[in-house]
Amino acid sequence: MEQTHAAHGKKVGIIGAALDLGQSRRGVDMGPSAIRYSGLEQRLVGLGLEVSDEGDVIVEIPEIAHVENPHARYLPTILAACSQIAARVKKELENDSTPIVLGGDHSIAMGTLAGLHQAFGTGGLVWVDAHGDMNRPETSPSGNVHGMPLAAALGACDFEVQGFAPSPWVDPERVALVGTRDLDQGEKDLVRERGIHAFTMTDIDRRGIAAIMREAIEIAEGDGFFHVSFDVDSCDPEIAPGVGTPVMGGLSYREAHLAMELVAERGVLTSMEVVEVNPILDVRNVTGSLAVELVASAMGATIL
Repeated sequence: MEQTHAAHGKKVGIIGAALDLGQSRRGVDMGPSAIRYSGLEQRLVGLGLEVSDEGDVIVEIPEIAHVENPHARYLPTILAACSQIAARVKKELENDSTPIVLGGDHSIAMGTLAGLHQAFGTGGLVWVDAHGDMNRPETSPSGNVHGMPLAAALGACDFEVQGFAPSPWVDPERVALVGTRDLDQGEKDLVRERGIHAFTMTDIDRRGIAAIMREAIEIAEGDGFFHVSFDVDSCDPEIAPGVGTPVMGGLSYREAHLAMELVAERGVLTSMEVVEVNPILDVRNVTGSLAVELVASAMGATIL
């Protein structure tokens, strides 16, 4: 097996994706600002990393954008933003820099993964999320695209990120869902159909986060890239209140950090995104601050 294109260097590129068109609750477009305000760059610099903040991609606002298809609301506008994200991710990789993409809603993952695929071919993915994000337009109860990006990455949706190769961008055998606790029926069907490894909160309760994450990492590593997509709603609302779709019974503070610490310990990380921070729903920006610390843990922060 070839070695994953891990980010062993010291350079990090921050990419903001202030996109809220993929879901129904406003405010998540301010997520990148909330995470930056919580001191992301300073935290990473403190780890000895060379950090470059590349600003935000240009995203249309809902008041101007058109829904077009109620089963995949605002899809053309979302894909246009994802094309910009993909281009910036690819540029960071070409500069031997680790892309850290800040959401925005989870639909931005289509851009991140398209860019990774363009640079390194098909790769592996650890998707830390309360939800599966594996709906398709025909199975989605809401038509919200933030519930579809993983299905799109697997080639199960007819979505195109202009200027980039069509999906699949990830190998279904190298996708691990972690922390899942709220799946629609269409998502359950696709998990079984594609043979996706799904580790629910029940699995974590029974086996512990360390065992689950070690297995998830082994599943995702291999040829091409190793990407971590972290939706903060995977964490319990008690520690992450600032999310649009909270689900009780999520990861604790220490479980979330240990999961990212194990990624850093393995030394395979190519890129990371953290999504769904909504400062309008937050309390004293604790969710934005949590996002900063989780990125730091994935990039090697330790207690000693």
